[in-house]
Amino acid sequence: MAKAKTSAKNKSILTKTSLDFLRRYIDTPSPVGFESGGQKVWLEYVKPYTDSFFTDPYGTAVGVINPTAPFKVVIEAHADEISWFVNYINDQGLIYLKRNGGVDHQIAPAKRVWIHGKKGPVKAVFGWPAIHTRLSNPDTKEPQPKVDNLCLDCGARSKKEVEALGIHIGAVVTYQEGFDELANDFYIGRAFDNRIGGFMIAEVARLLKENRKKLPYALYVVNAVQEEIGLRGAEMIARRIKPNVAIVTDVTHDTNTPMISKIIEGDIQCGKGPSLAYAPAIHNKLLNLVQDVAEKNKIPVQLRTLSRSTGTDTDSFAYANDGCPSVLISIPLRYMHTTVEMLHKKDIEDTIQLMYHSLLSLTPKTNLSYL
Repeated sequence: MAKAKTSAKNKSILTKTSLDFLRRYIDTPSPVGFESGGQKVWLEYVKPYTDSFFTDPYGTAVGVINPTAPFKVVIEAHADEISWFVNYINDQGLIYLKRNGGVDHQIAPAKRVWIHGKKGPVKAVFGWPAIHTRLSNPDTKEPQPKVDNLCLDCGARSKKEVEALGIHIGAVVTYQEGFDELANDFYIGRAFDNRIGGFMIAEVARLLKENRKKLPYALYVVNAVQEEIGLRGAEMIARRIKPNVAIVTDVTHDTNTPMISKIIEGDIQCGKGPSLAYAPAIHNKLLNLVQDVAEKNKIPVQLRTLSRSTGTDTDSFAYANDGCPSVLISIPLRYMHTTVEMLHKKDIEDTIQLMYHSLLSLTPKTNLSYL
């Protein structure tokens, strides 16, 4: 009996080349304010699928399809990852830090890191007292990790030895953990927040090129910097591009893990599709368009609500210039801002498909007026 062919419906849109890019991109350090390493990897991948590209002074990278069209649509993600700054080196060669973005100090003890110094990356570890010494006095409360009691040990035993390695005040520090695969199509890695977004918008550009789709507008594929410290890269590039429509993608919390309240955070789960949000910055008519696209193409979506702001680059685009109709398409993520951020392959594919088909449904004549 002949072997049954895989149906087009069940065939993955992710290629081996795509996944190789994803691994390389996730594993490339891109700390806030120092995103150029990851941006170079991203631009190298996306260039063949766009007609032109440019970067801004702070490193936001943009590929453009059909650049001469007057109507402008953006699909956007952010490229930066949370990290640390070297803040103080003591006489014994121990290195104390300051946050660069919302890095979680509680996961730091015993982690391996790279210190990105002037002579290249230097290996180091977050030291932490052995449990024997922490519990040696039963009357003493066990210490908790805090920014002021965490330090790095790179093997140097004096400040002079540390500096000889090229480590300096202001050097950035990133964790060593990278991309890996778990059972049942789960991926883990640091900085899926939000380099998975950069990967997905690049894949949308690839699909448009490979499927020979002609858009009736200019599409700007935007990988912005400095989201983690206040949406700054999106703020700058929105003023420069002046888009008519923006589709932003980021991560959101999978709320089906312990210690998360669904009453507060809603009910979102990895493997059940991208999440669409209701919020003042989310344009209702554009959101309706995306929901209609999801229903028409049988793409599962999960709904949530946000309050005064989305906390994502959506806010910067929505309120830029004279106002830009914007929508947020998020991918569920477990263990955000740790080194083992986890997401599901199916959600990646569904989010890519939702953006892709939303772009094909949008035209300059789409009525997005509220009144």
